[in-house]
Amino acid sequence: MNKYFYDLHIHSCLSPCADNDMTPENIAGMASLNGLNIVALTDHNTTKNCRAFFEAARRYGIVPIAGIEMTTAEDVHVVALFPDLESAEKFEEEYIKYRILYKNRKDIFGDQLIYGEGDELLGEEENLLLNASTLSIEESVKLVKSFGAVAFPAHIDREENGIISALGALPDEPHFDCIEMRDREKIAEYTEKYGLEGKKILVDSDAHYLWDISEAENYVMLEDEPYSSAFVREQLLRLICPK
Repeated sequence: MNKYFYDLHIHSCLSPCADNDMTPENIAGMASLNGLNIVALTDHNTTKNCRAFFEAARRYGIVPIAGIEMTTAEDVHVVALFPDLESAEKFEEEYIKYRILYKNRKDIFGDQLIYGEGDELLGEEENLLLNASTLSIEESVKLVKSFGAVAFPAHIDREENGIISALGALPDEPHFDCIEMRDREKIAEYTEKYGLEGKKILVDSDAHYLWDISEAENYVMLEDEPYSSAFVREQLLRLICPK
């Protein structure tokens, strides 16, 4: 087994609340400078910058993961990570059926920039990506799993869009083997208060600016022989959600 430093919750400039400098190339470059080995791109309610991120990450020797941060009907954020890029893109085709589509107001919410390989600007997402979908937490997780992906509640130690602040506790259903926190120092407090014993706890940056991306601090131990990025992703997803 080998140590993999990770950050599994990062937003590109496609998320309207993220800085426009958060291009796929810049994210991969900063992650490499920070010593990260495995990185997920998790924009709000879309995977459209994941393909460009995969290309950039490979050039920097980073294992890329295609992800998404869904907003459920309860206004709770749930992160999904996919076994491959194709599954993520197929998920987007299905997930758009459950998004409430109305035009983005760039003057209020910010740009939503779509990039291709080499940070070629391809266009913009016209519909706002920040609003809630029509899917409940349970329905969101069910849909994610049907595409072979894993899901976990995002930043449970945050008031805004956190599952505990919204529901008062971690629900029994859907069952989560893994949860995410932003502040490592709160792990003991939350474990005792909300019964998190036995759960895998990830600490991610939820980066919206380049300087927010994690440094080589948080890691997982993964089997990686015979090595391939696909095998490493498989091992990570298995760690997050054991079969």
